[in-house]
Amino acid sequence: MAKMAKAAVLVAPGKFEIKEFPIPPIGDDEMLVKVEGCGVCGTDGHEYKRDPFGLCPVVLGHEGSGSIEVLGKNITHDSAGVPVKVGDKIVTCVIPCGHCSACQNTPARTNLCEHCGVYGLFPDDEIHLNGYYAEYLKIRPNSTFFNVTGLTLDQRMLIEPAAVAVHAVERAKTTGLLNFNTKVLVQGCGPIGLMVLAVLRTMGIDCIIAVDGNDNRLELAREMGATRTFNFTRYPDFNNMLAEVKEATDGLGAGFVFQCTGVPAAAANAWKMVRRGGGLCEVGFFLPSGTCTIDPHYDLCNKEVTAVGSWVYSPQDYPIAFAFLRRAAGIGLPMEKLVTHHFPLEKIGEALETNVQMKGIKVAVVIE
Repeated sequence: MAKMAKAAVLVAPGKFEIKEFPIPPIGDDEMLVKVEGCGVCGTDGHEYKRDPFGLCPVVLGHEGSGSIEVLGKNITHDSAGVPVKVGDKIVTCVIPCGHCSACQNTPARTNLCEHCGVYGLFPDDEIHLNGYYAEYLKIRPNSTFFNVTGLTLDQRMLIEPAAVAVHAVERAKTTGLLNFNTKVLVQGCGPIGLMVLAVLRTMGIDCIIAVDGNDNRLELAREMGATRTFNFTRYPDFNNMLAEVKEATDGLGAGFVFQCTGVPAAAANAWKMVRRGGGLCEVGFFLPSGTCTIDPHYDLCNKEVTAVGSWVYSPQDYPIAFAFLRRAAGIGLPMEKLVTHHFPLEKIGEALETNVQMKGIKVAVVIE
């Protein structure tokens, strides 16, 4: 086994350095993973541009997967009870603290843990190999992880965003407003919006409207099952598009809206596309991007809208995400088209720039 490992360290906004670190010893409750690849998340893009979390220096990358190189003797099964051994392919989920109110009182919602850890979002420390933009990753005690042996690397790199989408749809289902007859609108056709659209299609919902400003993304939305698409850049103002959205939904508006952008103006517009008695799930904001204004009378009270927020995912969402990906493949959804770019670790800066400039859908860093 190698004694040193390369890692791409974000040392300042816009600046990566490829460094070598010694591979740390692995304890009885730990693992060493040989990284194979990692998707680039919008969160990585924000961190790359301006370090909003104050993490620098940091090894980013949380949509990754690899094979078990060293397995602590106390680890025999993954977080779903599936046996694991050296050589198996895994993905990681969150690291709940186990002590806060969310962990102790709502164990099915550890996504709300006050001190939740995520690989790829740890500031640099004595371990160094804390994110998937590296040749190796050390898995700490009490981590949640899953055996995904048998899936391709591209499929494995889609699991984390799939879990985000699954969690959002599960939150939406708590409103009781999603069924076979619901006319659903997905606003924002980036990786998460397209994933949400695909989850809805695998559920059997067959009236799905997609809204975005990029024709290529809207074309992929149609391949994922969208029945109508609207490019908002084609309209002189939002009200012109809103009139056509209502026309496409019996003059009423969508029965349920998923807001999947990180743009405050879009978040405000989403409420106006919901019909009376409809629902809305806000998925788009992992970072504070500013405020938006709604009319509490017309947008909320008068329409009696039921709204839910969605925050990342819990470990319980991962097995559902696996089932979703199998079902999506089974009905012919082109999930493989979501991964549009592959970059080696040495070109991670180019990978992040491609993501920030929205030149693809899912950009990936592949470790060779």
